[in-house]
Amino acid sequence: MAPRVAPPMRVLPLALAAAIFSGVTAIFIYLSGISSYGSARLSEADLEALAALQGSFSKCVDANGLGLKAVSGKDYCRVVIQYPSDTVSNWTDPNTGEVEGLSFEFNLCEAVASWEQVRNSTTVLTKEYIGALPNGWEEYAWRRINKGVLLNNCQNRTLCMEKLSLVLPETSPYVPRQFGRCAVVGNSGDLLKTKFGDEIDSYDVVFRENGAPIQNYTEYVGTKSTFRLLNRGSAKALDKVVELDVAETKQEVLIVKTTIHDIMNKMIRELPITNPVYLMLGTSSSFGSSAKGTGLKALEFALSICDSVDMYGFTVDPGYKEWYFSEARKGHTPLHGRAYYQMMECLGLLKIHSPMRGDPGRVVKWLPSKDIIEASRVASERLLRRPGAGSDNPLRTCTRIRKREKGKAPNRSGLRDAAMKHLEYMKGATRYPLDRRAGGGYLCMINDR
Repeated sequence: MAPRVAPPMRVLPLALAAAIFSGVTAIFIYLSGISSYGSARLSEADLEALAALQGSFSKCVDANGLGLKAVSGKDYCRVVIQYPSDTVSNWTDPNTGEVEGLSFEFNLCEAVASWEQVRNSTTVLTKEYIGALPNGWEEYAWRRINKGVLLNNCQNRTLCMEKLSLVLPETSPYVPRQFGRCAVVGNSGDLLKTKFGDEIDSYDVVFRENGAPIQNYTEYVGTKSTFRLLNRGSAKALDKVVELDVAETKQEVLIVKTTIHDIMNKMIRELPITNPVYLMLGTSSSFGSSAKGTGLKALEFALSICDSVDMYGFTVDPGYKEWYFSEARKGHTPLHGRAYYQMMECLGLLKIHSPMRGDPGRVVKWLPSKDIIEASRVASERLLRRPGAGSDNPLRTCTRIRKREKGKAPNRSGLRDAAMKHLEYMKGATRYPLDRRAGGGYLCMINDR
C-alpha cells in the first residue's frame, strides 16, 4: 500500500499574515498600555496615532541625533534614547556618587500633552492667577516670596501684596503666539565655535539666561536681547544683571523663575531698575530631572509666547564646554539634557542650532507631521485621563472659577495676527485651567472683550 501523503500546507498570503501580525501587535501594545496606565480605553485610531508617532520619532532621533538612537520602550508611549557605548560620561551625581548613565527613558504621551498645554498657556504670575486659585493667597502666594513660610500663609494679605507688588501684574502681559520667530540662547562654550551672532539677531525675539554677557562676544551670541530668565542667584544680583542690557532704553524683560526677595524689591525701588521684572509660572515638575536648569525654563517660556523656537548654545553636540564666558565647568546632567532636547526637536517643538548643526537651512529629517502630533495629543490626553481629553478645544482642561471683573480685561490691540487668531479662537470662554495633574497650574488666555 502506498504511504498516505499529507495534504500540502496552505501558505497564508503575505498581506493576510501581515495583517494578523499587525493585529496581534496592536493587541499586545494595547494590553501593555492598559497595564501601565490603568483603565484608559483607546480607539484603534488612537493606537495608530501613537504607533505612528513612536515610529517617526525614533527615525527622527536616529537621523538627527548625532549618534543617539531611540528604542521603543515597554508600551506605545515610552522610548529610550541611547548613547553610543563608547560615550564618556563625565558627570557624577553629588548626592549619590553615581555616574550619569548612557540611556534615558522618556514618555512621549506625557511630553506631547504637557507641551501642548504650554503652547496655549500664560506663564507669568499675575494677581488674576492667584485670585482664581482656590485659597490662592493662603496656599500659593507665600511660596513665591523668599522666606514666605514666615508670613503665616499670607493671612496678612496686605503684607504679601506689598512684597509681590513690583513683580505682579493684574493680567498677563503676554499671550500665546504673540511673537513670531524666537531664539533661545544658552550659555554653552560651544557658542565660541561658530559665529552665530548675525543669525541670532535676525530673530524677532531673543531669550538669554542668567548672567550671560553680550559685550565682547557679539559675533558669537549677537546683540539683541528681549527676555532674560533668571535663577535664584542671578535674581539676587539684579543690579549686575541690568548692566548686561546693552540697549540704552533698558527694556530687557527679566523673568525670575524662583521667588521674590526683599533685596530684589529694594534694588527695583532704589536704583531704580526700570526693566520690567516678572515671576514665572511653569510645569517643569512634569518634565523630569532634565528640567532643573534655567535653559529649559527659557525654552518653556518661549514656547508659551512664540510661533517658532530655535535654540543656540545648549549642550547638544558630543563633547562640550560649559559656559562661553568663564572657566570650563561640568554641567548638570548634560547627557540627560542633550537627550531631552533631541526629544523636543523630534516632537516639532524647536530646532537645534550648534557647531555640528550650523546650517540655518538644515531640515529636521523624519519629523512627525502636524497631523500625527495632533492625533497623538488627543490619544495621549485620553490615555492620561486629562480633564476634557480628546477635545479639539485648547481650553479642554479649564475649570470655571470666576469671570473677569468688568473693565479688567487687558488691552490687546497691536498684537500680531497669529496671537489675535488664538484669542479669537478662545472667544467666549471664561474658564481657567487649574489642572494640577498636568504639572503646575496655568491660566488659559481667555476672551479679552
